Amino acid sequence: MDFTLTELEGELLDLGRTYAEREIAPIAAKAWHEERCPTEVLRGLGELGLLGTLVPEKWGGIGSSTVGYVALLEALAAVDPSVAAAWQAHSTIGSLPLLLFGDDEQRERWLRPLAEGRKLGAFGLTEPGAGSDVRSLRTRAERVSDGWVLTGQKAFISNAGTDMSFGVTVLARTGEDASGKPRFGSFIVPKDTEGFTMGPKLRGIGWKGLDTRDLFFDGVWVPDNQVVGEPGGGLAQFLSALEVGRISIAALSLGNACGAMRMALAYAKQHEQFGAPIASFQAIQFKLADMATEIEAARWLTYYAASLRDAGKPFRKEAAMAKLKASRVATSVVSEAVQVFGGAGYMLESDVARFYCDAKVLEIGEGTNEIQHLVIARELGCQ
Repeated sequence: MDFTLTELEGELLDLGRTYAEREIAPIAAKAWHEERCPTEVLRGLGELGLLGTLVPEKWGGIGSSTVGYVALLEALAAVDPSVAAAWQAHSTIGSLPLLLFGDDEQRERWLRPLAEGRKLGAFGLTEPGAGSDVRSLRTRAERVSDGWVLTGQKAFISNAGTDMSFGVTVLARTGEDASGKPRFGSFIVPKDTEGFTMGPKLRGIGWKGLDTRDLFFDGVWVPDNQVVGEPGGGLAQFLSALEVGRISIAALSLGNACGAMRMALAYAKQHEQFGAPIASFQAIQFKLADMATEIEAARWLTYYAASLRDAGKPFRKEAAMAKLKASRVATSVVSEAVQVFGGAGYMLESDVARFYCDAKVLEIGEGTNEIQHLVIARELGCQ
């Protein structure tokens, strides 16, 4: 296994890391407490060419490998998990369905602005009554003479409601096949489309800097040239992009854990009790050693899954394993980091508390950890 970055990817990583430290870190806590998505730093990433990481140059991106993308995502998440979450949602489920399944006209019109960092991408899957059970989606697309009409509601959709958002690509039920199984299509719905409205920004435990809302579709007309791929192939399209999304959540988890551990290590070296830095106490040393070991184990799983995708090999099981392991590591490591800080870490004014709040959703988003167990079991031949 060779996880070495190309020269260009190394330069991009340095560029992203420097930008995160200079531009994102100073505003991260303030934006989080204000519960505001700081699109100014996302635009800055776009100006650096970093919003089209996985998109080929032909369509306005930089054509990075998955390993290079994961390295950059980990670096961003170590500074601000909320901004990193917006960046990864845009880069994967917000862009990849258009790249992988759109036609050239759609790629030029809709994907290029995303890849060039002029717009922010979003994908609408989850509904109030359907998340893991995708086949229970109730948002419908009915065929009319000149296109499709969408009716329904989506829940917990990120990136659709910012001043930088283009709109959303929506998964909707288009009918049933001969055996009665539901069929789904993916539909591009621009932000200003008549009948398309949004609820207020939702308030979560963490990721407060990520714009997440409910979306409503009341007789929204979508022309045929805004259907991505075959009208009945939307579910397969999304699941294909979701596999990359699971690697992304693993990388977000790594960054979250690494950022929290760095804080804990720095604090342990300077905070004194009983006349000595607490880093000199074996109890704290053991915590830090376990944290570092678990992070490294999760890192190997994550980069391995990414390298399999780059090699064109099956990676569904490995992506699920990476997401399962890394998200668990994140919640565990951040909890231990708060413990190192003691009472100071419990206060919301501390950065480590912010990382603690941001960690829990990693076990839920892009397929819950319970779903990852099922995916792994199926790949092992249990079903």
